[in-house]
Amino acid sequence: MKAYVIRRLLELIPTALIIILGSFALVRLAPGSPFSSEKEIPPEVRRQLDAKYGFDKPLPEQFVRYLGNLLVGDLGPSTKYPQRSVNEIIADGFPVSLTLAGVALVWSLLVGITAGIIGAVRQNTVWDHAAMAAALIGISIPSFVLGPLLVLLFSLRLHLLPPAGWGDLRHVILPGITLGTIYAASIARLTRGGMLEVVRSDFIRTARAKGLSERLVIWRHMLKGGLLPVVSYLGPAIASMLTGSVVVEKIFNVPGIGPYFVDAAFNRDYFLVMGIVVLYAFFLLLLNLVVDVIYGFLDPRIEYP
Repeated sequence: MKAYVIRRLLELIPTALIIILGSFALVRLAPGSPFSSEKEIPPEVRRQLDAKYGFDKPLPEQFVRYLGNLLVGDLGPSTKYPQRSVNEIIADGFPVSLTLAGVALVWSLLVGITAGIIGAVRQNTVWDHAAMAAALIGISIPSFVLGPLLVLLFSLRLHLLPPAGWGDLRHVILPGITLGTIYAASIARLTRGGMLEVVRSDFIRTARAKGLSERLVIWRHMLKGGLLPVVSYLGPAIASMLTGSVVVEKIFNVPGIGPYFVDAAFNRDYFLVMGIVVLYAFFLLLLNLVVDVIYGFLDPRIEYP
């Protein structure tokens, strides 16, 4: 296992370099520049700005310089917010986005696994059809529709939760539910499908033949096998929760990293866009590695070379 993890970590290096190179090329070759605006900038001022941020150098030299700074943890300055570095902006917004994603993950796992178990145990009953119908509705409703509906119901009608902002736990409930519902629906369908694949397996029949109660068979044996598709799904799903929080943060006025990313894209803030993209890419790569390791613990049939 240790050798496998080390080898996978080493394999992440060329993958990360390709992601960084591709992102750098796409950002720099896109039309416009950080200093494009309706008001024309004098050529002398433009040259000074380009020199300040290193944009006057050839693109290969700029990339090498950016890569060197990245290796020491420097994500560069922000052209949109000159008084702040990209590191400072991410340090302010990323914990908020991470908290929101964590609440969404807990919600999606609790609701999704519960609905999936009900659907598998009560297969082809009204409980199964109701759980899967709810999952289908959850997948079909986009977050920019679900969010305002929750605000209308729980904030404007029932006055139970704040409609926007960020402060205590009450502020994170509605955006967390909005962000996590679509993933809860997918987890429910994956859990049900995974459990139905193992329900007729030999080890399930053996467990029942030993006299184990149906509850123990479900929780100790069926669920462990049924969660394998969910574990595979969680790696990209968690990364998608972080990136997908952009819309939710806009709806609920959450001061996360999403609004900065949107503004940076519109304003061609090269360093900020690159910093957020690189951060999300590293998270996705590491989460996929964690998922592979957890998968091996859940399924003893898997052997790591």
